[in-house]
Amino acid sequence: MGGMLRVGLTGGIASGKSAVADRLARHGAIIIDADVLAREVVEPGTPGLAAIVERFGAPMLHPDGTLNRAALGATVFADAGARADLNRIVHPAVRRRAAELERAAPVDAIVVHVIPLLVETGQARSFDVLVVTDADPDIQLARLASRNGLSRPEAEARLNAQASREERSAVADELIDNTGSLASLDAQVDALWTRLQARATVPLVEP
Repeated sequence: MGGMLRVGLTGGIASGKSAVADRLARHGAIIIDADVLAREVVEPGTPGLAAIVERFGAPMLHPDGTLNRAALGATVFADAGARADLNRIVHPAVRRRAAELERAAPVDAIVVHVIPLLVETGQARSFDVLVVTDADPDIQLARLASRNGLSRPEAEARLNAQASREERSAVADELIDNTGSLASLDAQVDALWTRLQARATVPLVEP
């Protein structure tokens, strides 16, 4: 049997990364979600939250001391320099925590790292398999407006702050089209899981 299969899962905002990750988890994958870890590393009392307040100021906090994500988002998505500063605070902490969780996984697991900015942060070749979710930009914008309550300009700013569809597709080993129905998505993820299992069981050393 082969060893651990490390899978990177990325895609544009509101392209369906979580939906794909949920389906892979039901198949048996171990999911390590960078968005979940990003919230963990900026909880009250963490060095990450202290660094954010030092860089962006006290208005980034709610009265109860938790991070005001709306205020921070409005700041960083309007300013590329501010966004880069935030990434320098959060990304190293997230990567350390993700590495800890991966080390705790079984040696023969299929471990899926869900990383929204995987391509933007130069991690495209850090995994055995890179899966990219894709959707039509108009669908992404509609989902963002519905899910996050954003205006069209706000949604477009978040979309434009990420890598392009072409940039992500160029480095993808597997491309999941999440423009259609849930049944279509289910079928694509089922087929993907079969391929991932086949790769995971390839012997590490030829006899």
